[in-house]
Amino acid sequence: MSTLPNTPNTPNTPTMPSMSTISAVPVSYLFVPGSRPERFDKALAAGADVVIIDLEDAVSPVDKDSARASVAAWLSADKPICLRINTADTEWFAADLALCAHPGVAAVMLPKAAQVADIERLRKAGAQRVLLLIESAQGLTNLSALAAAEGVERLAFGSIDFAVDLGIEGDDRELDYFRSQLVLASRVAGIAPPIDGVTTAIDDTTVLASETLRGKRFGFGGKLCIHPAQLAVIHSSYLPQASEVAWAERVLVAAAGSQGAAVAVDGKMVDRPVILKAERILARAGRAA
Repeated sequence: MSTLPNTPNTPNTPTMPSMSTISAVPVSYLFVPGSRPERFDKALAAGADVVIIDLEDAVSPVDKDSARASVAAWLSADKPICLRINTADTEWFAADLALCAHPGVAAVMLPKAAQVADIERLRKAGAQRVLLLIESAQGLTNLSALAAAEGVERLAFGSIDFAVDLGIEGDDRELDYFRSQLVLASRVAGIAPPIDGVTTAIDDTTVLASETLRGKRFGFGGKLCIHPAQLAVIHSSYLPQASEVAWAERVLVAAAGSQGAAVAVDGKMVDRPVILKAERILARAGRAA
């Protein structure tokens, strides 16, 4: 499992990951049901940046205990994963907490995150890194405090549950405002850009690419996925396009040759924010900036 570098998340002191770590920020998060242990190793081999073993929505109530036991038996420090546990108001939450300190659990995903106190319970149980699924009006209302809580590595948008909670129909422009709120809260808290919700169309690569690029344009830094077949599209969508890389290279060459003087590239002025954007594009492309 790829993990983020430790980045401060003190409110009002936003920081971005350095150029050397941007390319290491995970962009793909693959769910696998906790009740299907025969799929755990296959999920790890599928090529996702992060595998999320799911004890919540993917597991029926009657299978919760057996799924948890299967996960506990499989977990190993040499196969780090993210574990999505059940919500804090369920009867399964306390038992799920017992897995948080396991060395094979590199991060814990808290669904329907809404209260900082629940994050503190995870931390006390041994969770070192916490991913928060924002899936409700209450979670959005407390977004700033949640993003700034100790141990929170990243926010994720549970867009389907969120829309149901608010009675919103559709997952297009109807959710634009709320997506922007996650991006803004992450930036203010100094954590990595948030993770966008799943695309339910498994076999429609056109829809998947469109929704992934939409999240990228809004400032998201990754995407949840529900099938290995979605990984290639997600990875390619988050890689800078050839035209972006070429532009970034032209900007940095021009800036380096200007010796601090004003310079234009493609008829547009190059200043410090433009240089930073170019550096980030090349970092994500895996090139030396």
